[in-house]
Amino acid sequence: MSFDISTGTGVLRTPGSAYALRIGADGSPRHVYWGAPLSDAEIAALPSAKSPADSSFEADAVADELAVETGARFGPAGLRVRFADGTRGAQWRFEGFDLDPDGPGDTLRVRLVDRVYPLAADLHYRVWPDTDVIERWVTLRHTGGPGADAGTGSIVVERCDSAAWTLPARPDYRLSHLVGGWSSEFQLRRDRVPVAETTLTSRRGATSHHANPWLALDDGTATETAGQVWSAALAWSGSWRITVERDPVGRLSFTGGAGHEGVGVTLQPGETWQTPVFAGLYSGAGFGGASRAWHAYVRAHVLPHPEEDRPVVYNSWEATGFDVTEADQKKLAGLAARAGAELFVLDDGWFGARRDDTAGLGDWAPFRGAFPNGLRPLAAEVRRLGMRFGLWVEPEMVNVDSDLYRAHPDWVIHSPTREPTELRNQLMLNLGRPDTAAWVLRTLDALVRENSVDFLKWDMNRVVTEAGWPGHPDPDRLWTEHVRSVYRIMDRLRADHPALRIEGCAGGGGRVDLGIMARTDQCWTSDNTDPVDRIGIQAGFGQVYPAAAMAAWATDSPNGSTFRETPLRFRFHVAMAGALGLGGDLAEWSEEELDQAAAFVAEYKEIRPLVQRGIAWRLRSADGVSGVHYAAPDDSEHVVLVWRPTMAFGHEPAPVVLPGLRAGSRYVDLFWGAEYSGESLTTRGLPLGLPAGDYASRVIRLRRV
Repeated sequence: MSFDISTGTGVLRTPGSAYALRIGADGSPRHVYWGAPLSDAEIAALPSAKSPADSSFEADAVADELAVETGARFGPAGLRVRFADGTRGAQWRFEGFDLDPDGPGDTLRVRLVDRVYPLAADLHYRVWPDTDVIERWVTLRHTGGPGADAGTGSIVVERCDSAAWTLPARPDYRLSHLVGGWSSEFQLRRDRVPVAETTLTSRRGATSHHANPWLALDDGTATETAGQVWSAALAWSGSWRITVERDPVGRLSFTGGAGHEGVGVTLQPGETWQTPVFAGLYSGAGFGGASRAWHAYVRAHVLPHPEEDRPVVYNSWEATGFDVTEADQKKLAGLAARAGAELFVLDDGWFGARRDDTAGLGDWAPFRGAFPNGLRPLAAEVRRLGMRFGLWVEPEMVNVDSDLYRAHPDWVIHSPTREPTELRNQLMLNLGRPDTAAWVLRTLDALVRENSVDFLKWDMNRVVTEAGWPGHPDPDRLWTEHVRSVYRIMDRLRADHPALRIEGCAGGGGRVDLGIMARTDQCWTSDNTDPVDRIGIQAGFGQVYPAAAMAAWATDSPNGSTFRETPLRFRFHVAMAGALGLGGDLAEWSEEELDQAAAFVAEYKEIRPLVQRGIAWRLRSADGVSGVHYAAPDDSEHVVLVWRPTMAFGHEPAPVVLPGLRAGSRYVDLFWGAEYSGESLTTRGLPLGLPAGDYASRVIRLRRV
């Protein structure tokens, strides 16, 4: 990383990319380059950013590192401010830069100040020696003193994105992104980018099931294994917005950050505002290469305890729902232990008046009718069986029919003159309030401490409506302060209970992002556990997030969501592609099924290090076979999971090509004993040996000879 003050040029280098910016004549940092590595001489020779069109109407159609509203800029502004005298937009003066090579990471800070008003902005860039990901964020400071005149009054920040990113000029562009809904999350879409503004967003106060703050862009020719791909992901768990602009003069850029349109904050003199990280990466190895780069980054720099094996979980929800008793849970625990589970999670229904979803949320004390002596006897039995003990909680929520709401109705997010909307019969606590947040932290701390809880499944089953914060001078801060409070509570719990592990959940995959992953050990991917649907859901999740963070259960047949009947083998083989769990009513499984489950769990434990920490290659053939190939970093071991939901008559699947193997090496199939050359597997492919019929699957283990 370097900064040449004589030319105003900053250069960031990663193992496989280079990034350059330059201070423009107006004092604004302008984008210069992002792509494959270049030498110092090549970067120095790059021209400064200018409009692709020689026209006064497009004079400032120039790539900004953070676009403002001043000048002849007419695209989406990443920074929108209004000063006390009504003036809009910033005009920068470059104040200098700072380099910090001593960490964490290697950082560059570009310092800007407004030419007239008391506003300063720092643009932060961070790179790491082991990843091509570049982390970017912005800090705003109101530098004025107390007073009420135009120079020192409050500053309204209507929008402050974390970063803007610009791609090289290409004849065409394609956008990859994730869409979906509850039980259909992470559906990958690839669409040609129109000459227009394309906005990806959540206005829900959470990441959302419907979109994810990740995108990838290419020129339309990239494949899974080849081509240039530019990608970015936002580390934020609340509302967000990313806007891609392809303008008529041929430039493509995108800007993104926390919050949605119409929501801002007011900075008082002396206040600072910091955005979340918006991370980006360039890959010359296609979509698969970009995914592998994201996986390595998340494991190395985001997830807590990436070196740990994620345990095989048993969760009681699909077995008992709200009908929870100590005796039934102990019986399930015994069956889960027999199947090889390492962690038993008691789900919803264990507390307060929680006999259904209309009551009890917020009253986090065991229901004495089900647990007459509290949770300790169950926890003790779980540990006697050799498992850890986990508990479901939904600490951000409250039922109107609860002691908590009756005592503190003012603690919920609400607008006094608006009828509140109940979703899943519940309201949402405002954790931006210090008193509410302190109560949640105390309650969870006591719950974990008194019951020696090893694992919390932290759920969130509704989003923000009637967003209000009565009495607060800047009520829009609700949208950010609630999320930041969730982060602080999780961080404090983990600090005070170092052995505690947390799973993030929001009605399934409604809050999956780099921000929540920095505080959780895994995320519940979807409430839909149907293995056929899960193939697509898990493939979308894996575009950016690694298998270690992807909780996946093998559950009952017929499936509770789709009513589809599938073999136990197929259900397990799909779930084994992530952090394996069990979630069915084991009391209804036959002896044969329990024995088979135990065998699958044992097999998973053997391949778990490769699945959770290996290098992932997605596989797909033209005859309906898909799968994942997990490779050890040293190429010594390989696991291939393949699935074929349906079989066309007379169509045996062709061998599947395995990229990433060494051409000069030989590999043996540990089940069949067959031996293959690396060249054969990477060109002609691996024979799958799938059984005939629908819902066929295999786990194939290869070892380098």
